[in-house]
Amino acid sequence: MKRRVMLLGVVAGMVALIPTSLVGDTNSEKDRLQNSAKVMKEVLNIPEDIPSDLLGKARCVVVMPCVLKAAFIVGATYGRGAMVCRTGSNYTGPWGAPAMYALEGGNFGLQAGGEATDYVFLVINNRGADSLLHTKVKLGADVSVAGGPKGRTAAADTDAFMRAEILTYSRARGVFAGVAVEGSTLRPDNGGNRDLYGNNAPASTIVRESSARAPEGGRTLTAELQKASPKLIP
Repeated sequence: MKRRVMLLGVVAGMVALIPTSLVGDTNSEKDRLQNSAKVMKEVLNIPEDIPSDLLGKARCVVVMPCVLKAAFIVGATYGRGAMVCRTGSNYTGPWGAPAMYALEGGNFGLQAGGEATDYVFLVINNRGADSLLHTKVKLGADVSVAGGPKGRTAAADTDAFMRAEILTYSRARGVFAGVAVEGSTLRPDNGGNRDLYGNNAPASTIVRESSARAPEGGRTLTAELQKASPKLIP
């Protein structure tokens, strides 16, 4: 009984560490879009940033600002952000409106402390994009993932690009690098999309629409991607 009470206390403490900005409402969703746009802009201005040839091949980009890693006996990861895809049936058009997404994961071990990290995921092929638009996926199981190479001169035919459907990057304490995220799940945040767009449109419908429908933060995020990578590289 005492052990059960202790575990419940741990879980409650972890929940308390989740920022109130992660609670779904219209204002927080707009804030999240603005934060996602800020992260994307800053990442694209890093000298050793995402290779332009890899961004050019990306069908979708997922931005997760300030993902929380809370850990005390039980480790957990939780974050909410946005995914933007190129429009068109084969993801060959301009970048569209952002849909809200959630990143979740967990691990067990003797851990203590918490850390907030920004994540950027490049969805490299149509299969990866289609999977993310329609269901929850487990990274490393349902779709293949790899830590992405960085630097403007990195070639798009690297081993990571050739074998992965999603290339993953992180930024913590000013350090930007490829990162492994196997075991986490990524899913459409239906509640967030409903709060933001005011209806029950699925993520697959939202991302194929013009960015003009999105609020200002969403349009800013789309504009950053359109500026950096206006056309899909075959």
